[in-house]
Amino acid sequence: MEDSPRIQKAVEIAKKAHEGQLRKNGEPYIVHPLAVKKILEEWGMDEDTIIAGILHDTVEDTDLTLEDIKKEFGESVAFLVDGVTKLSTARNGMRDLDTYLPATKDNFLRLMIALGDDIRVLIIKLADRLHNLRTLNALPPDKQKKIAKETLEVFAPLADRLNMGLLRVELADLAFKYVDPRRFEELSNLIKKYNKSAEKSLKNIEDEIGQALKKEGIKYEISGRVKSVYSLHKKLAKHNQNMGEIYDLVALRIIVDDVTDCYLVLGLIHSLYTPMNGRIKDYIAMPKQNGYQSLHTTAITKDKRIVEFQIRTKEMHEYAERGLAASFYYNEQKLTENYKKGKIEHLPTNLLWITELQMTAARLREGKKVDLKKLKINLFADKIFVYTPKGDIIDLPKGALPLDFAYKLHSEIGDHVVGVKVNGKMSNLNKRLEQGDVVEILTSKNQTPKSSWLDKIFTPHARSKLLRALRLSNSPDPAAPKKKRKPRK
Repeated sequence: MEDSPRIQKAVEIAKKAHEGQLRKNGEPYIVHPLAVKKILEEWGMDEDTIIAGILHDTVEDTDLTLEDIKKEFGESVAFLVDGVTKLSTARNGMRDLDTYLPATKDNFLRLMIALGDDIRVLIIKLADRLHNLRTLNALPPDKQKKIAKETLEVFAPLADRLNMGLLRVELADLAFKYVDPRRFEELSNLIKKYNKSAEKSLKNIEDEIGQALKKEGIKYEISGRVKSVYSLHKKLAKHNQNMGEIYDLVALRIIVDDVTDCYLVLGLIHSLYTPMNGRIKDYIAMPKQNGYQSLHTTAITKDKRIVEFQIRTKEMHEYAERGLAASFYYNEQKLTENYKKGKIEHLPTNLLWITELQMTAARLREGKKVDLKKLKINLFADKIFVYTPKGDIIDLPKGALPLDFAYKLHSEIGDHVVGVKVNGKMSNLNKRLEQGDVVEILTSKNQTPKSSWLDKIFTPHARSKLLRALRLSNSPDPAAPKKKRKPRK
């Protein structure tokens, strides 16, 4: 497929801007933005996102300015490039992640989401990281390990939050190969060995299920899914390295036309094989937080093999594999037409914000005037971001109070609170925090937790910390009036 004139123009501008620049492996630098372009095209992203992907490093690394980009490609592309540049600048200004505590490492992920108000900024950043990982062998070992570790801690979880399953798996496995190469090789061989031994059995299962589905007149596609190396590593760690507890090393996916067929297939599988108790999960009725939908069941087959089955519709499968990017693909094809008809395409509840985003994007593509603020989506709509005086980002649920903030920082801080400053001014412990507040907790080593604080707490986390502190103290509240001792006779 030939590129549009706008994309061709972006490629020419990027080539000129990056002229003379080389990557660490000696290739011309333009190879990288062109690879990002290809990834974004494979994900089915819209034209503005692809152009921003081509130009994503120009403002930071070349003489090209945001004003130049805005003049050539419009406000939307400039907005996206600016977002990616801000993410890069923020990352470069942070300390080495190796020195971080786990909570601080998560701050970088929160920072990415807070800065990447337009979700497409994050998708460009993920495409950028994917290509960098695919070419990581060009860097020295210390840089390889640092980038790989950051990917496992930040970028793979971000892909998961966007329900981009295929991307999450590739990012995690590519990174794990550099973080722990010996373990990666060991688990890769284990998976290959298991697959070889299970190959004939799984073929028989596919044939049995296929016959049953044809008999019922259900149209279907069936395929195997092998557990990724990093997913297996994490699951083994959870089960004390006991392979006997891993029931989903290989799963069979059955793709059908509609939701009714999903439940019919579930019944057929249970009539053919023995379902394992407690292993049936209905993510169609109750989707995962990231919008993932599917039926899962684990059954013992006739040859005593334990197999997981995943049953979903074609559209659910696209969301499971490509998540947010799939929504762009579907909406790119259908949204403009549906918008003209006044029809909104229904997505799972957790993904409805995507429809709103794409309705706005469709209006932009039609050349209609749109408030760009409508493109700003918060992945944590039920949360607020507040800051420490040092600039660390802390996320809390809406309605949180200063004591919730204090206990989120550390139990020792929460236990010794004597006051709070919000945005540089003294406040009180009953006042709810707002988005963007800078919160400073005042403490004293002489302060002890009080039972009256239970009325000044919103989050279960802070409540449990306070209750524990009160139990451990075993002393009366210092504020309570002391009883006078009777004189001895």
